[in-house]
Amino acid sequence: MWGTVREELDLPAPSSILLSPDDNVVVATAAIAPGDRLAGGVSAVARIEPGHKAAIRRIDVGEPVVKYGQAIGRATSPIAPGEHVHSHNLAFDQGRLAIGAAVPPEAASEADKARTFLGYRRADGRAATRNYIGIVASVNCSTTVCRAIADEANRRILPKYEGIDGFVPIVHDQGCGMSSTGDGMKNLHRTLAGYARHANFGGVLMVGLGCEVNQLTLYGQSGAGAEKRHFNIQEAGGSRRSVERALGILDEIAKEVAAARRVPIPVSEIIVGLQCGGSDGLSGITANPALGAAVDILAAAGGTAILSETSEIYGAEHLLRSRAVNETVAVKLDGLIAWWEDYVAMHGASLDNNPSPGNKRGGLTTILEKSLGAVAKGGRSPLTAVYNYAERVTEPGLVFMDTPGYDPVSATGQVAGGANVIAFTTGRGSCFGCRPAPSIKLTSNTALYRAMEEDMDIDCGVIAWGEATIADLGRGIFELIIETASGRKTKSELFGYGDNEFVPWHLGATL
Repeated sequence: MWGTVREELDLPAPSSILLSPDDNVVVATAAIAPGDRLAGGVSAVARIEPGHKAAIRRIDVGEPVVKYGQAIGRATSPIAPGEHVHSHNLAFDQGRLAIGAAVPPEAASEADKARTFLGYRRADGRAATRNYIGIVASVNCSTTVCRAIADEANRRILPKYEGIDGFVPIVHDQGCGMSSTGDGMKNLHRTLAGYARHANFGGVLMVGLGCEVNQLTLYGQSGAGAEKRHFNIQEAGGSRRSVERALGILDEIAKEVAAARRVPIPVSEIIVGLQCGGSDGLSGITANPALGAAVDILAAAGGTAILSETSEIYGAEHLLRSRAVNETVAVKLDGLIAWWEDYVAMHGASLDNNPSPGNKRGGLTTILEKSLGAVAKGGRSPLTAVYNYAERVTEPGLVFMDTPGYDPVSATGQVAGGANVIAFTTGRGSCFGCRPAPSIKLTSNTALYRAMEEDMDIDCGVIAWGEATIADLGRGIFELIIETASGRKTKSELFGYGDNEFVPWHLGATL
């Protein structure tokens, strides 16, 4: 398929990339035929698909396979120069290669530090990139009513107010049938509270059923002002009456929210959640490091970037640890890794199960290889803080939040923590939105961008063809983040993504 796409698009001839002089494999940037010369000076002896690896030196059984200058696993059979290197001859290995001191990123210019975006300044001082009104369900039992409320509000109220981006239902499958204490309820409470206070919501209505474990009173809803209202369906007299009652409340809220206007706000108040999904072998070469370059500019200008997906930094956590600003941050990161090792072992799983079938078809073989590419989204900035899932992010710079690798769950935690923009890289074509935060989609390869241009915002595949550098794309992504924060609609927003991607991390027993 890739070879055909390349020919149809008239892209450059087959090529490969040697990512580090220490590597014993190269990565194909287009389909390579037997006999084609590889970047390491040897000829391919088999067909190599884009994103996949080929050996440039003999690799004996048990010897590390090295990519990015880091071990990604060990050879399970002898590999000759020019051979395809993948799951059939490469396996996960717990070992780590020692690394040197972290290379600091270039500092942002004074002009970057002085940049502003056009956002909404909330009464409590926080900065917003969108002006939505949220309808938040406390429990699965109020989900249908919340959706009905949002549908009716968008149909009957939204046309009256030009200054509102829309009414968003925040619904989920939790809130009852679970313990009122423990990690599960703590996660849910932090997540819903984070959304209820999110700056991108100019106003929020919370709706419960009435008898659930997750009571509205847990969210400080007693005596709430006009910007935050609540009620239970049982007290309102049922579903239809709840919808009509909600519309009356929302009309009052809308009058206030519609009065908000965009004003210049320093870029230091942008908080970007970093995501990758449907990764391929080029993700760690193009899109992820390009996003990392943008993060370095943003962080140096005083902004914040949230790196997450703990199960997808496994094997590369030492790269982050070496950049921790102090030992407290480093130790907290170590604790997350230890928790995940115990967590997957308890369920009879392995963190090396993480690369999905789509990841592997795209050229990724082990979790170490995937993690090294995933960490690249954080650039080279110092790691300033580590947060629990959905915990409110207050520290500027590059921070880490503990989340699963599953994109909707991970992004939900980041938005609950305060992310007002999401930047999402993909190599296979993940479709995603995360209202109330706009989601920017970055492709790792040009073929994907052209095949799904209606879903993707930036083509980072041009790096692989030598048409742009990582620094060039990093600057372009930084500029798009500012434009998006200022109101430019992303492709996922234009399609309408974001209502179904709210997925709090569910921990604990279902009772």
